[in-house]
Amino acid sequence: MKKSLLVLGAALAMISCNKEASSSAGLKTAYIDTVKLVEGYEELKDLESKGKIKSEEMARELDTEAQQLRLDAASFQNEAQSKGRQWAELKMQELQQRERELGVKQETMMRALQEEFGVQRDTVISQMKKYIKEYAKEENYDYIYGTGDAASILYGKEEYEITDEVLKSLNEKYTGEESKVEVEETPAVEEEETATTEE
Repeated sequence: MKKSLLVLGAALAMISCNKEASSSAGLKTAYIDTVKLVEGYEELKDLESKGKIKSEEMARELDTEAQQLRLDAASFQNEAQSKGRQWAELKMQELQQRERELGVKQETMMRALQEEFGVQRDTVISQMKKYIKEYAKEENYDYIYGTGDAASILYGKEEYEITDEVLKSLNEKYTGEESKVEVEETPAVEEEETATTEE
């Protein structure tokens, strides 16, 4: 996350601006608190929520397998004396193999989860940077600076901060697009149901 914030901060520093014209250069500049922007952006919150849900699903699956392994290990200890040494050695190897496989499965699942949501997060951050460029052009800013973890300015008057404006606009754009997608998906479902009924 810090890497993403650093990249966003650096990009924002390049495209940054101020609300009022600078008296010395006549430039319109402002700044954005990149941490606040990332934390408040609904699309990133939704993505984080989806990642958390998927992570919890994976954890439940792994917990079920781990619990079964523990039960089998407890059963093994009870049966080891009665079934003999050779059986105990073979069963112990089997349990150890299952434990290794479970560890590999957990690592694989976590890596896949990080890759999937890392790519999606990078895409959202990239879209945010593109949006800020468009916003700066529409509002006639010469520069928009970024503050936060990857601070490119150390001080700015609060009246030059436009974080809330950009965040509100970004969230409106996101929720507006989300609504359009839901509306567009609904007729497709109705058409499929109609086609099925007609057959």
